[in-house]
Amino acid sequence: MSKKIEDLTFIDDGMFQAVMHEPGISEKVVENLLHVKVKKIIYPELEKPIKPFYTTKGVRLDVYLKDEDKIIDVELQTYKQDAIGKRTRYYQSMIDIDSLMKGQDYSELLDSYVLFICNYDPFEKDKDIGFGLPCYTFKNTCVENTAVSLDDKSIKVIYNASAYKAVEDKEVRDFLHFVMTNDPGENDFNKLLSDTVERLKDNDKFRSDYAAMNLHDRDIKKAAKEEGAKQKAIEDAKAFLQENIAPETIAKCVKLPLETVLELQKEVVAQA
Repeated sequence: MSKKIEDLTFIDDGMFQAVMHEPGISEKVVENLLHVKVKKIIYPELEKPIKPFYTTKGVRLDVYLKDEDKIIDVELQTYKQDAIGKRTRYYQSMIDIDSLMKGQDYSELLDSYVLFICNYDPFEKDKDIGFGLPCYTFKNTCVENTAVSLDDKSIKVIYNASAYKAVEDKEVRDFLHFVMTNDPGENDFNKLLSDTVERLKDNDKFRSDYAAMNLHDRDIKKAAKEEGAKQKAIEDAKAFLQENIAPETIAKCVKLPLETVLELQKEVVAQA
């Protein structure tokens, strides 16, 4: 269930994207966490959709930043998801496809960063026990000799905010503490983030966008639930047909149109 606007914090869906769109904030977050200089943001896109082919699974990136020489995708994860490694791999591939225009050479690919900020340890050493690192950085290196780099200019950085106490860099430590606790403390940048959250709660455009986002999400969940119920009814109908129960009776029991049950009957007979 979506939160009331008054209860939103920096890490809530919708609010995170909106705060990151404020001037100077995305650049500061990226520079602190990735330790790279952002020269100029050509365009920031929030929840950028990428689906290059109608047959592919599209992605919707939280915050998509493009510098003169690099592309940075910033994702916030507040609940555990399976296969985070494959998720970053797929995001990376979609970013590359989206950024390289037809006819361009591979050498023209920009440096690419996929940055995940998690409020939990995404890598388990044992069941429910993580490795405990506050930051996990991945680059492609040679297994036989780690001094050999593939040099594909692709970096994936995943922060575990729950281990913020182990971070030496004070700016990063304070930021991850804010992610975990919603307490800005005495850090000026965190105070800016917190103040921006409170200001956006009273912003008419944000309130309208947040309501629209929740309505869209509810529509998707409703459609998925209805589709699931329909598939269950179809499976039940096929099972009844295999027991030679009358289509009219099946239609009433599973609440499907008789025409649909008769079409399913043809499938069952053909497969027999």
